[in-house]
Amino acid sequence: MSGCFITFEGGEGAGKSSILQALQQRLQQEGYDIMATREPGGIEISEKIRQIILNPSHTAMDGRTEALLYAAARRQHLVEKVVPALRGGQVVLCDRFIDSSLAYQGYARGLGMEEVYKINEFAVENCMPDVTLFFDLSPEEGMNRISENKLREQNRLDLEDLTFHHTVYEAYQKLINRFSDRIKVVNANQPFDKVLEEVYTIVLPYVQP
Repeated sequence: MSGCFITFEGGEGAGKSSILQALQQRLQQEGYDIMATREPGGIEISEKIRQIILNPSHTAMDGRTEALLYAAARRQHLVEKVVPALRGGQVVLCDRFIDSSLAYQGYARGLGMEEVYKINEFAVENCMPDVTLFFDLSPEEGMNRISENKLREQNRLDLEDLTFHHTVYEAYQKLINRFSDRIKVVNANQPFDKVLEEVYTIVLPYVQP
């Protein structure tokens, strides 16, 4: 595949979605062929699965059910949207991917990172990101941002306590060590423009022909 696959990761409220949109605009203005998308979602089937997963009323959902639903949404999103874009030479910016499942379901839900990785190996069929950006922000600051942002989509993960989000953060540190060649750390605790500039500097070598 001739395109470039870039994923954005981080805890709740880290600002990755806003930076992704700004980066998309900047790269498009510079002439790059960009497709922005998100997980779970991005296409009709996966968006419907997203509604099931993140519905605040679905608190009874089993952890394995959650992991399988994420993997199912990921598979459909890949084959229907991401892979065709990469084959067409586009740069794909994706809000969350496999690392989210490893952190949230594998580690924070206690299912085991290796078990969740196996599920996702089946789902992604070796289609891994060229580079992953981790937006590094303390869980406390992330939750503060969420409480202050009334326009943000509220989801079931926002109902989790701070301990859960600390566990997610710990999981990402393990992933950064495990996949140090792929995951690049972004300091998300700085002004928006500075975060965007840091992200742009990391991404540029990957998107250039």
